[in-house]
Amino acid sequence: METVTANQRTNPPTWALLQRHLIEAMNEAGHLFLDKYTREDGTLLWREHWPGMDGSDDAYESFYTFPLFYALGGAEDYRYLARKQWEAMTWQFTEYGQLHREFDAYYDWMHHGESYLYFYFLALAEPYTLRDYQRSVRFANFYTGDDPEADNYDPELRLIKSPINGSRGAQLQMTAEDWSTHRWVLGHHIFPLPYEDIPDVPGPVADWEDDAVFEKILAVLNQRMAKGDVPINLLSTTLVTHAYLYTGREKYKNWVLDYLSAWQKRTEQNNGIVPDNIGLSGQIGEYMDGKWWGGYYGWRWPHGGTVLLEALTVAGQNAMLLTGDDQMLNLARSQFDHLWTLRQKNNDEWQVPYCHNDTGWNDYRPMSPELPVQLWHLSGSSADAERILRTGDPNRLNHTFSARGGGGDAGWFRFVNGHSPDYPEHILQASYHAVAQALDEIRRDDTAPKDVYIQHWIHKNPVICNALVQLTTGSPNPIYHGGLLLARLRYFDSGQECPGLPSDVSALVDQIQVKNPQKESFRLQLVNLSPIHCRKVYLQAGTFGQHNFDQIKVGQTTHSIDSKWSEVRLPPATSIEMRISLARFVNDPSYDTPLKSRAEGQPTIKTRNPNINPGNISFSWETGHPINEEENETDG
Repeated sequence: METVTANQRTNPPTWALLQRHLIEAMNEAGHLFLDKYTREDGTLLWREHWPGMDGSDDAYESFYTFPLFYALGGAEDYRYLARKQWEAMTWQFTEYGQLHREFDAYYDWMHHGESYLYFYFLALAEPYTLRDYQRSVRFANFYTGDDPEADNYDPELRLIKSPINGSRGAQLQMTAEDWSTHRWVLGHHIFPLPYEDIPDVPGPVADWEDDAVFEKILAVLNQRMAKGDVPINLLSTTLVTHAYLYTGREKYKNWVLDYLSAWQKRTEQNNGIVPDNIGLSGQIGEYMDGKWWGGYYGWRWPHGGTVLLEALTVAGQNAMLLTGDDQMLNLARSQFDHLWTLRQKNNDEWQVPYCHNDTGWNDYRPMSPELPVQLWHLSGSSADAERILRTGDPNRLNHTFSARGGGGDAGWFRFVNGHSPDYPEHILQASYHAVAQALDEIRRDDTAPKDVYIQHWIHKNPVICNALVQLTTGSPNPIYHGGLLLARLRYFDSGQECPGLPSDVSALVDQIQVKNPQKESFRLQLVNLSPIHCRKVYLQAGTFGQHNFDQIKVGQTTHSIDSKWSEVRLPPATSIEMRISLARFVNDPSYDTPLKSRAEGQPTIKTRNPNINPGNISFSWETGHPINEEENETDG
C-alpha cells in the first residue's frame, strides 16, 4: 500500500478544532440519551402494547446514527451500542407484532427506507458479520421472488404486488387495525383526503377518528390503492443492492437493473411522466379508471411527489453504483426536467408543481436543489449542476441548515465548488448547537412512558452526523428514505484497526472537480491535533471501494497509485494537504475494507429443512454431525 507522510507543522485551523470538539461531545452524548430512554438491555422504556403496522421505523430511526458515527470515527463504544440497539429494537417490535423474521411484516417503502438506513450503516461499522450477512440475503430474497413465504414480487411483470409489503408478503387489503396509530396523525395534521370523490366524505379534509368516516375512507383505499406497484417501491433497490455488496451475487445486481428498467418502460408508456399506480396485470391506472395519478405515496397523496422523486433518485444511484453508468440517473432527471417545464413565476420566484389530481397539476413550490445535488455528486455533469442552480438564486444556497444541525446539501455543493469558504465552521457550529439542544431537551423531558408517542425519541438523539459526512467524506448525506452513503472517501484507523478517523485527526474534503463519471480530483486536508502521538490512517476510494486512487499530489511530489487504498502517516502536530485524483467506478463495489475482505469467505448457518425426514439421517457419535445430510441451500 502506497504511504504518504505528513511533514508540515502548522497551527490547527478552526474547522479542525471544531470538528474534533463535535466528535468528542457526541462520544459522550449518546450515553446520556440511552440512560434516559432505554433499559439496560437496550429496549425502550415504553408501553406494553403497540398496535397497527406503524412504529418500528421510528424506533430504528431513533438510533440509526450510532453505527454511522462509529464508521466516521466515533468512539469504540458505538460499535457495541449500535449493535445492541439494533438487536433490542428488532426484538421489542417483534414482540409488539410489527416485525416478523427480523423484518417489518408489512408496511410501505417510505417507512421501510427509514428503518433500514440503520441496517445499511451497520455494514459500514462491522462488515461481513455472520448475522448481517445472512440477514442481507434473507431480506433481499423477500423482494426478488426467492422466498415463497414473502410473496411480494411478480418476476414476469417485474412489479411489487402492493405498496404494503414486507416479510409476510404483499398485503392486498388493509385493515382498520393496521391504520389505528395513523388516524390521530391524519386527522390532526390536516392532511388532505386521498381522493376528492370518496362517497359521503366531502373533504377536502375529514375526521379520520370518526369510525363511520374512516370506514368509508378505508374502503376506497382498499379499492384503489392497496393492490399493485407504486414508485416508492423503488426504494427496495437499496436493500437488494446491499445484498449484492455483501455477497457479490449477480442475481441481485440484475434484479435492481431489471426493476428500474420496468419503471423506465412504464414512464415511456405514460408520455414521459412516472405513473404512480400499476395494477396487478401491469396496466397503468388499473384500479383508478385509467388515471396515472392517485397511487399510495404518489403524485396525489399524502405528500405529493417529494418521496416519489426520492425513490427515483435512490434507484438511479444504486444502479449507477452497480454499473458505473450515469445514464441510470435518467429516470430521475426526466422527472425534474418535466416539472421544470411546468414552472410558474410567483413573486419573482420560479415554482414547480409537486401534486397532480383530477383538476391537474397543483401545489406549486420552489424546486428543492437537494435531489439534483445527489445526481451531480455521482455524475459531475454540467447538466446536473444546472439542475441545481436553476432552482433559485445561488446565494440562497450558501447556508441552509436544518433544525437538527444538518447542513443543506445545496450549501455543501456551493462550498466544494469554491464558494462559502466559511461553510465548515458554520455547519460544525450548527451541529454542536444541535447536540447541546438535544441534550437540553433530554434533561427537561419528564413525559411518562405511557404518554410517549412513537416519534418522541427521534429528534432527541444527540448523535448528529450531517456535518461529519459532508466535510470528511466529500459527499452529501444519504437520502433519508433509504439511500446509501455514496462517499468519495472512507477512513480507517490503521493503528487501532477500526473504521473511521483516528483519535485527534480531523479531515476536510473540498475543491471537487468532476470531469466526467470516470475522472475527478479533489483536495483533502488532514490534521493531527495531538502533539504527542503519531496517527496512521488508511484511505479508501469510495464507500464501497468502487473507485481507485490514480494520483496523490503533495506539494511538488506526485505519487502514482493504482489501488482503492492508500495510507497516510501523521506525526505529532502535523497536517497535510493532498490533491487526489480518482479513477471512478472502476471496481466492483463491496463491503471490503483494508481490514476485512469478502474473499476471506463467509460461514453460514443453514435453516432447518422440514421436508427432510429426521428418521433418514444418521449422526456421527464422535462429532454429532449428520452423515449424508441433504444440504439446504437457503441462507438464513
